[in-house]
Amino acid sequence: MLKPEYGALERLGFILVLLMALLQGGYAIYAYIDPASFAILRGTELLVVGDLDWVKIYASRTLFVALIIGYLVFLRNYRILAWASLFGAVMPVTDAILAYQAQAPDKVVLKHVATVVYLLVTFFVLQVIVRKQQET
Repeated sequence: MLKPEYGALERLGFILVLLMALLQGGYAIYAYIDPASFAILRGTELLVVGDLDWVKIYASRTLFVALIIGYLVFLRNYRILAWASLFGAVMPVTDAILAYQAQAPDKVVLKHVATVVYLLVTFFVLQVIVRKQQET
C-alpha cells in the first residue's frame, strides 16, 4: 500500500485505469448492440452482413479485457496494469492503421493515436506508483 503522500498519485493511476476499463466495457456493449454502427465508429465499414459476427467476436474479447483490467484495478495491481497499458497500445496502433487504410476521417485516426498517448501516459504514471511502492 502507498504512503499517504502518494494518495493523489495513486488516485490518478486508479482513475486512468478505471476509465480505460469502463471505456472498453462500453465499447463491448455497443459492439454487441449495434455492430454495424460500432464498426463505423472505429473507422471501418462492414461490407458484408456476415461480418457482423466478427464484430461480436471483437465485443466478447473487448469485454474480457475490460473485466480483467477492472479486476486488476480493484486489486490495485499496478505492476501488471502498467504493463497491460503498455502492451495494450498494440490495439489502437492497429486500429489507427486500419482506419487510415479504410480512408476513415482524420478525427477517427487521431482518436486512435490519442488512445495510444493515453495508454503511454497511464503506463508512466503506474510505473511511478510501482516505484513508490517499492520504496516503502
